[in-house]
Amino acid sequence: MIYTLTLNPSIDYVVYLKEFVSGITNRTTSEEYYIGGKGINVSCILSELGIKSTALGFTAGFTGEAIERSLQEQGIRSDFIRLKNGISRINIKVKAETESEINCQGPHIEQDEFERLLDMTDKIGDGDTIVLAGSIPRTVADDTYERILKRLEDKNIRTVVDATGKLLVNCLKYKPFLIKPNKQELSEIFSAKAESAEEIELYAKKLMQMGARNVIVSLGGDGAVLFAEDGNTYKTGVVKDKVLNTVGSGDSMVAGFIAGYQQTNDYGYAMRLGTACGNATAFSFGLATKQKIDEVLARL
Repeated sequence: MIYTLTLNPSIDYVVYLKEFVSGITNRTTSEEYYIGGKGINVSCILSELGIKSTALGFTAGFTGEAIERSLQEQGIRSDFIRLKNGISRINIKVKAETESEINCQGPHIEQDEFERLLDMTDKIGDGDTIVLAGSIPRTVADDTYERILKRLEDKNIRTVVDATGKLLVNCLKYKPFLIKPNKQELSEIFSAKAESAEEIELYAKKLMQMGARNVIVSLGGDGAVLFAEDGNTYKTGVVKDKVLNTVGSGDSMVAGFIAGYQQTNDYGYAMRLGTACGNATAFSFGLATKQKIDEVLARL
């Protein structure tokens, strides 16, 4: 089983306006909403690819109920811990002549509720995969991911960490199966420029020396490159099309890579499918569908 963890899921409320003017009442031309959170996005793409997963994390209030109901309607199993207080956050995305976002903080997580999450991870067993994705809410400790990985380290589990900065670096001692920094994040981790192919390879391999088994580096419009534990390097380009959305594209790549590798044990195919999923979401309103993924995969 694949488990995804989203500590602070959300409903993303997207509003479209011809223009946004501060200080007056603005009226939308249209609006949409999506359930959000990096781990949830991974579960949604896995579902499109026909792979079952279980979404873990915390939900609260009427918005939390809506998140759980939406996953159920998509046939995605969830096992969220319901918090006693607050509501799962609503993030507002304003799309006008420019794009702006308001991301909320989310509900308070009590210590006993967090301990329940740790206990829940005990059911993850040999042969399973867990995806730890996104930032840590302000009401839980900064070492949350480390505590989870420490709890699982004696089991034969594939761990995927999709995080940034110290949150990512501090997890490397637990030898995650996959991490996915971009060029800017590489530069920030090592306080050095990571722009050229040689620089990217240098710092990606340093992350491997620090414990990461496989490192995907996103290259933006130039595609992505995988430095794999088999000693090979796998590079993929991008499909040219109109970009409609960048939210969830990286999560989609992670999901596609996990699915591709689980199906074939082939890093090259896993990268192609991951790239197709990431591109397909970029070309969609919301997350990609199976049909869109297949269309993009055929063009890679």
